[in-house]
Amino acid sequence: MRKALIYYKDILAGHLTEKDDGDYIFQYTPEYVSAYKDQFLTFTMPVTEKPYINNHLFAFFEGLIPEGWLLDIASKNWKLQPNDRMGLLLACCQNCIGAVSVQPIPDPDEK
Repeated sequence: MRKALIYYKDILAGHLTEKDDGDYIFQYTPEYVSAYKDQFLTFTMPVTEKPYINNHLFAFFEGLIPEGWLLDIASKNWKLQPNDRMGLLLACCQNCIGAVSVQPIPDPDEK
């Protein structure tokens, strides 16, 4: 299972999880829901207490991943397959252009 903290500007907005069965879960933090109800990451994911669950990476997060020659460079540098979308998101999107950033949460079982 891989996880990430999702920040909007410098504010922790939520958590993104890729489960071992391939499902993805995004959930806004309770603090973000109470303080920033109108500050959604994308129109397709309004701020709510309920988690968003999908069997593939959410389109918004897909859009943060590099494309073309930049994807080729990222895949080679981090030794990731282009179809490892969560891996690419975790590796490439810590300092995205725009307001959203992705910070990996290290797996305590990995060394």
